[in-house]
Amino acid sequence: MNILQERIARLDANRLAGMRRGIEKEGLRVLPTGEALALTPHPAALGSALTHPCITTDYSESQIELITGAHTGVQACLDELTEIHQYVYRVLQVQGGEMLWVSSMPCNLPTDETIPLGRYGSSNIGRAKSIYRMGLGHRYGRRMQTISGIHYNWSLPGVTSDEYFGLIRNFRRHAFVLLYLFGASPALCPCFVEGRAHHLQPLPGGKALYLPHATSLRMGRLGYQSEAQSSLSVSYNGLQGYANSLHEALTRPYPAYETVGIRNPGGDYNQLATSLLQIENEFYGTIRPKRTVQSGERPLHALRERGVEYVEVRLMDLDPFVPVGITASTMRLLDVFLLHCLLSDSPPDTPAEIAELRANQLLTAGRGRESGLCLQRQGQSVPLSAWAAEILAQCAPLAAALDASSGGSDYRAALQQAQGLLARPEDTPSARVLERMQAEHGHSFSSFTTQQSQQARDHLLALPWQAAQQARYEALARQSIEAQKAIEAADSLPFEEWRQRYVSPEGLLV
Repeated sequence: MNILQERIARLDANRLAGMRRGIEKEGLRVLPTGEALALTPHPAALGSALTHPCITTDYSESQIELITGAHTGVQACLDELTEIHQYVYRVLQVQGGEMLWVSSMPCNLPTDETIPLGRYGSSNIGRAKSIYRMGLGHRYGRRMQTISGIHYNWSLPGVTSDEYFGLIRNFRRHAFVLLYLFGASPALCPCFVEGRAHHLQPLPGGKALYLPHATSLRMGRLGYQSEAQSSLSVSYNGLQGYANSLHEALTRPYPAYETVGIRNPGGDYNQLATSLLQIENEFYGTIRPKRTVQSGERPLHALRERGVEYVEVRLMDLDPFVPVGITASTMRLLDVFLLHCLLSDSPPDTPAEIAELRANQLLTAGRGRESGLCLQRQGQSVPLSAWAAEILAQCAPLAAALDASSGGSDYRAALQQAQGLLARPEDTPSARVLERMQAEHGHSFSSFTTQQSQQARDHLLALPWQAAQQARYEALARQSIEAQKAIEAADSLPFEEWRQRYVSPEGLLV
């Protein structure tokens, strides 16, 4: 019996029943025609983007983020996500019928400087959130920040920080499996790469650019990437090393960003800091260790003081064929996959392996459905399909254990569905996007996504909706607005003094 089998045999059903997952889902608000980004403010009826517990904005004022609580059941989590969507769409109907764009890659965008930054009111923390976004625009361009995705937050009772870092190392090794199975962004609007060098190919008609075997352009060279951050060699061998790597990136001045400066000559803020990272959230990665923060606390301080509480999976594309962007089956496969990452042996990473994993991610994102594609595993060339099949086969007893814990056979069905996609790449979401674009939309990315967005809107508006649900979300909106006012009234420091305190190295230390 190997290490994984031994650990599976020791799995406790009560512990498995305590597994928790939550979702954060981003999506652009677009005009009813789908042709352009909606430039209207975040709707007042949705409450305060600063303080609402489940409806906020991400980078842009036009980019809504929906957040569920942490649930011990997959269906309960999906039900909450659906309910939040229902309320949002009802509010958007009043605001002229705006929709949420159901693809990860953005709609037709205005000029970079016209993309509106998220606004969070006049408090120091609210101003800081907007200035941070201004900094991201200076550093990476605003278009890149309009890419949307789903974050899957996951935890299991009794897991130590060291064990979570073992999970993270294995996740990074095997993330290509999820990109292949669930990548859904093989094409994009030509406006996204206007003025940028790229290797994409035009589809007939000039209404989309694509790569024929791509799975997730969002996770490839044109997506969430940063040349500056590529100089960061972050190790995931433990909390201390990880924290030290981030600490340096948060405190060491970066010459290119020093040139941008904190303020422009007119006195307006360009960014929060001139370090490689303004704040912790700027660090890009397919998965992050997380800890709930207290008011005013820096995330790195929370991690150092109280350890890892959960992991945040960040590589999931929006599924444009699903009204809320993710299915219960996908969530169950993620549960099985993360449990496999946690329980499998996880040797320390090395700089050579980190470089290898980076190359594997880019290969899978750009060419993942290519027949015979090989990845690198410890210096050896291995077919993607064979390696993925090996990993999914090892997940079978974990799916059985989760089914035994929750009742039914849903986890085994999700695993079998994933295994089927290895044999049928044409059934993956990325292949289906290209097929539908060709068959029904004249190779137009915008036309395809507009129709899918309209169908999602119509489906969610047609679902039953009770007066009690409406009243509850209206109350949440009112409470969030009052909470924002209270924060603004309580501020006592001038903003510049507050900013200096917030970004000071002392706030990162325990």
